[in-house]
Amino acid sequence: MTWTVTQIGKVPKLKDPVLLEGLPGIGNVGKVAVDFLVEETKAVKLYEFTSYSFPHSVFVNEKNLVELPTIALYYKKFRKGKHDLVFLVGDIQPIDEVSCYAFCEMLLELCKELGCKQVIALGGIGLQQIPKKPNVYITGSSKSHVDQFKKGLNLSTKLYGIVGPIVGVTGVLLGLAPRYRLKAVGLLVETFGHPMYLGVKGAKELLAVMKKKLGLKINLKKMVADIEELEKEVLRKTKELSDVSKKDLNDRNKSGLSYIG
Repeated sequence: MTWTVTQIGKVPKLKDPVLLEGLPGIGNVGKVAVDFLVEETKAVKLYEFTSYSFPHSVFVNEKNLVELPTIALYYKKFRKGKHDLVFLVGDIQPIDEVSCYAFCEMLLELCKELGCKQVIALGGIGLQQIPKKPNVYITGSSKSHVDQFKKGLNLSTKLYGIVGPIVGVTGVLLGLAPRYRLKAVGLLVETFGHPMYLGVKGAKELLAVMKKKLGLKINLKKMVADIEELEKEVLRKTKELSDVSKKDLNDRNKSGLSYIG
């Protein structure tokens, strides 16, 4: 099997839940934003996803023990508000086309079972330099849904000619969502396009949109303070996975770098 899904606890009854996707990508802006929301809302883990298509590596954690890279689905129920939330977070994205499509189809099926009708995918637009004030753009599966979503928000729809193909889970979710009768929008924020850059400014802009649109009670000033530890962890895992995915593992091993296999 390409994917293994592990359920943790009982499946909850959710109120018109919205899926927020934030996996690693350009500037890791989506990952930083959604990881912060999971921590801030004390969301509950529901599913873990693992795959043989992941890099053949493990991380060494703070307890000096090994752990496999994972993708996980969390949920948060709110007493007030129109929507409960479902969060997709992880250490990695599917690394080939077939596993990406298989994962997205599996995820959309699970979200339908949870009652989701809307998907919000978060990602970055890589620039040649660090933006002082990152702009947030919106695209989606239909013009009517995009227009409805962006009411009252400072979002630009003028993406044509600015961004190329939206690669990975963020893009494929947006493309497949209509087949599952789910509304879908993608929020893409400007960030520096270096693979080792963590786009805190961009993530903050995405969170500001989520706060206003979904009525979240989150402290964006606290995010900047909390981000230092998250930054170290994200950058460490990003570098390790990047190293492992390269083809010159033997040369790096001989040079005394940190790859062990």
